[in-house]
Amino acid sequence: MAVERAREWLAPLPPEKIFGSSYLVGFGGLSVVLIDTGAGLVLIDGALPQAAPMILRHVRKLGFDPKDIKFILSTEPHYDHAGGFAALARATGATVVASRRGAEGLRAGALAKDDPQFDYGGTWPAVSRLRIMDDGEVLRLGRISIKAHATPGHTMGSMTWSWNACEGRACKEIVFASSLNPVSADNYRFTAPSSAAIVRGFAVSYRRMGMLKCDILIAAHPDNAGPRRYDGSPGACRRYAGRSRRLLARRLAREREEAVK
Repeated sequence: MAVERAREWLAPLPPEKIFGSSYLVGFGGLSVVLIDTGAGLVLIDGALPQAAPMILRHVRKLGFDPKDIKFILSTEPHYDHAGGFAALARATGATVVASRRGAEGLRAGALAKDDPQFDYGGTWPAVSRLRIMDDGEVLRLGRISIKAHATPGHTMGSMTWSWNACEGRACKEIVFASSLNPVSADNYRFTAPSSAAIVRGFAVSYRRMGMLKCDILIAAHPDNAGPRRYDGSPGACRRYAGRSRRLLARRLAREREEAVK
């Protein structure tokens, strides 16, 4: 199953320009973004450990030197999004940037104990050189400012990133959204008292995501946002939050029904 899932996530796709100096350098099932700031490059997410060489090839195919990557931003401390960080950081000299809770998972190379997927187990290469950013903090490099938005729930360390991209006088706000799906190991219960912080985190994230200025949405897993690699239609971020809100509501209702049987 793991091999099949990896093959699905890493379905090959060519690099693609999104808008302005922002590009997709990821895969059919995992998004990775490259931003040219004019004073260095920024990556968002790193996919699986084995994905690093292909990501770097995509960067080169676009005409950029991977050694110009200064920062790698993390959406969540999970194997499928952070697995490639260690190799990418070694190859480029970049600093990995994450939330405080996300940084804990990246240093450990393992899931946090309060992660709904904790019982799946598994590890990934740990990251040692990290910069921590808090909710609302802005990373500035060259002509680009990238804002951090804490979006807990899927993990308590999840972070969404947004920035303004321009082509001439036309500018658009791009949002790279962390996963918001209520996915868990089989024995996890969102209705358990120990899960209360997770459920509250989801509620916060839905509100934040729905309020973001969002001309273009990129989801960590593209199929969570729609049939294309990104969604540039009006209301994309609100729909993304609404989809997850409905999934969590159905999950909570099912667990409550099972509890009274």
